[in-house]
Amino acid sequence: MTGGGFTGDNTKEFEAKITPIIIISCMMAATGGLMFGYDVGVSGGVASMPPFLEKFFPKVYRQIAEEGSESNYCKYDNQGLQLFTSSLYLAGLMVTFFASYTTRVLGRRLTMLIAGFFFIAGVGFNAAAQNLAMLICGRILLGCGIGFANQAVPVFLSEIAPSRIRGALNILFQLDITLGILFANLVNYFTNKIKGEWGWRVSLGLGGIPALLLTLGAYLVVDTPNSLIERGHLEQGKIVLRKIRGTDNIDPEFLELVEASHVAKQVKHPFRNILKRNNRPQLVISIALMVFQQFTGINAIMFYAPVLFNTLGFKNDAALYSAVITGAINVISTIVSIYSVDKLGRRKLLLEAGVQMFLSQMVIAVVLGIKVKDNSEELSKGYATLVVVMVCIFVSAFAWSWGPLGWLIPSEIFPLETRSAGQSVTVCVNFLFTSVIAQAFLSMLCYFKYGIFFFFSGWILIMSIFVFFLVPETKNVPIEEMTQRVWKKHWFWKRFVEVDFVEDDKVSDGNGPSIMVP
Repeated sequence: MTGGGFTGDNTKEFEAKITPIIIISCMMAATGGLMFGYDVGVSGGVASMPPFLEKFFPKVYRQIAEEGSESNYCKYDNQGLQLFTSSLYLAGLMVTFFASYTTRVLGRRLTMLIAGFFFIAGVGFNAAAQNLAMLICGRILLGCGIGFANQAVPVFLSEIAPSRIRGALNILFQLDITLGILFANLVNYFTNKIKGEWGWRVSLGLGGIPALLLTLGAYLVVDTPNSLIERGHLEQGKIVLRKIRGTDNIDPEFLELVEASHVAKQVKHPFRNILKRNNRPQLVISIALMVFQQFTGINAIMFYAPVLFNTLGFKNDAALYSAVITGAINVISTIVSIYSVDKLGRRKLLLEAGVQMFLSQMVIAVVLGIKVKDNSEELSKGYATLVVVMVCIFVSAFAWSWGPLGWLIPSEIFPLETRSAGQSVTVCVNFLFTSVIAQAFLSMLCYFKYGIFFFFSGWILIMSIFVFFLVPETKNVPIEEMTQRVWKKHWFWKRFVEVDFVEDDKVSDGNGPSIMVP
């Protein structure tokens, strides 16, 4: 699932208290994750509401109303309906690199404020939409907000928090996204009972609550010391650091922040650096994790859960209720990840989840292949329950593995000189493939029918093999020691780092340290 950010938890432990300003700032900033999750969850719910379909997608509405006129799997196959979902991520993709620039030049706080304004405008357009163009315009504005928030919020959280809780906050941002999805599912369940147009308008309009909280929070909080120092405001950065750490003993941390800023400014061409041979392992793994994360099929389920359950023969209320259940499982399993990731390690969670997701998707495919034909009646209660249970097993596996770890692992493996470029590439790949799945899923469901779950199962098998052979364990390995302790010892990736880069660095304008082989 989309979300996450880069923490880079490789600093020394400095004296710091968890002050009220830290707690308030993190709560305010985290509403960016809630907003993102709400936008993910709300689209599938309103897309299953008859009044919404009748107003914006009358062809789909007629296909559903006329029993037997279309295959069960094809009732929702409509490019406009898929564009309603995918436009959010296409817009996010378009603004990602600009958002990276504003995060660096204007600061984290101002970038979050920009995100909040985009969110508010998008919610307004969607809740008041009178035609499809206005609806899509609102989704594009929301996508721009997500693009800015995804860049600024994780960085803000990681920089303002004491280092001892920084890693947990990385996954907590993912938890906020899952809470947003659950909130959207609950809202959809209750607003579906409202007669006429007001149900879907309330669902889309309630996204204004986290949007207003993010905007208000961005207005009230201070920018991070890292951002202030990076932009040359050293004295102000020192004042803010003293304020958020709750101690006067801040000189060691302040000096390290100044040094880190100086080192970062030496990197003139981070995107050129990231293409160097010695950065190949990090780049390949980060891109692969983002691609594989989407081809688990998770976003197809989270975007379209109510639509999917309707396709399988559930009544409308039952479909929305089932989506609430999967949303709750998503939240609980993400909490499991927070407590297990540093105990069990990344590889064990990814490989265990691969087996769990593969088996659950296979069972779903077999049940649907036997019981849900093109124009069959509803699933029996027993089989319907089995499908919901298998979806929950699948979602739980994803939520404690590929969901948070798809973001956490890239944050641990990029060195300082390419971290900003690595973040932008990772986010862009995520947005790109999220939008591809969002735009294609309902058409794929119509074409593949129950085979869509065999399709995703095949990808899960491929990505599990990739993890087994090519993703090293990074648990408890400091970033500055990653080359020596991970890449140089890996059976495959060591060939990319066991070379002498002295000559390359002589002409690189100081863009990163040399990697020497003893």
